[in-house]
Amino acid sequence: MKVSLFITCLSDTLYPRVGEAMVKLLARYGIQLHFPTVQTCCGQPAFNSGYWKEARETAKTILDAFEDSDFVISPSGSCTGMIHHYPKLFEADSHMHARAVKLQSKSYEFTQFLVQVLGVKDLGAVFPHKVTYHPSCHGSRLLGVKEEPLELMRNVVGLELVPLPFAEDCCGFGGTFAVKMADISGAMVTEKVDHVLETEAEVLVGLDLACLMNIAGNLRYRNQPVKVMHLAELLYEGVNQA
Repeated sequence: MKVSLFITCLSDTLYPRVGEAMVKLLARYGIQLHFPTVQTCCGQPAFNSGYWKEARETAKTILDAFEDSDFVISPSGSCTGMIHHYPKLFEADSHMHARAVKLQSKSYEFTQFLVQVLGVKDLGAVFPHKVTYHPSCHGSRLLGVKEEPLELMRNVVGLELVPLPFAEDCCGFGGTFAVKMADISGAMVTEKVDHVLETEAEVLVGLDLACLMNIAGNLRYRNQPVKVMHLAELLYEGVNQA
């Protein structure tokens, strides 16, 4: 079984420790992640902005990079979700469309892969902290990733999972939306952080680094001490404490 890591732009450039955590966690289950170095952006910024020609070019690179992989896993529901748009990008090309459908069928967000493919729900982790969870829009709505992260966290010893009020509300990032509609985006993330603070949690966890980066920035701006972590980081830290 050849399992490949789609690292995504943000993890590659700003949060490499998330990729490292995924590699080390999966190694515990005998999986050595393959890493095609030719991989690039998923194409979502261009796609969402209407530049489909440019999005197709980056999509072709991703299709080539993971052509011979049995599974492709990513720390981002958003970028994995973009792969689900590839068939639409290549509707006019039957050969490329078939390749896009094949990649879509074998692409998983990290917790999806753990729970659905490996059947792993308890990593034996210990994390004695009060935690709240932000379900990112693309992961939960497009991919349907809802119960997998919650199930993994419920099996972490010592973790107190506190519900986040209005959890399903967007954090306001939305890729290019945050640039084009900065004032609205800022109001949305401020409201999101207000709800995070209501929980009195020590840690905010999520599955999408763009959302986490946006929320963490607002927390820092307001001098709030809440720690922000990707779930892969939390699980890896918890496994090392066990």
